[in-house]
Amino acid sequence: MARSRKQRKHLIKEMASERICRLFELAEEEFSTHPERSFRYAALARKLGMRYRVSIPRKYRQKVCRSCNSYLVPGSTCRVRLQKNNICITCLKCGRIMRYPYKR
Repeated sequence: MARSRKQRKHLIKEMASERICRLFELAEEEFSTHPERSFRYAALARKLGMRYRVSIPRKYRQKVCRSCNSYLVPGSTCRVRLQKNNICITCLKCGRIMRYPYKR
């Protein structure tokens, strides 16, 4: 018997979220040898999330620049600074500043 449409949709979203996590793992592994490849993996993961309406986990979401889709690694592709109530991450490729609040 064929699966219902709701079940298929759930399976597709689950596969997309697994693939997003795998792409970020690959980006982390490949960054030291092939940074361009890790940028591509991050861009693909964002595209998958938008296409299948799957939210990217928070730990991965903060590792991608929203404007240029580059993979952010502190010290090489981004600068991280602590301000009063925010963590400021500056993309060194496009200059975008992302601020995330934190509690003491």
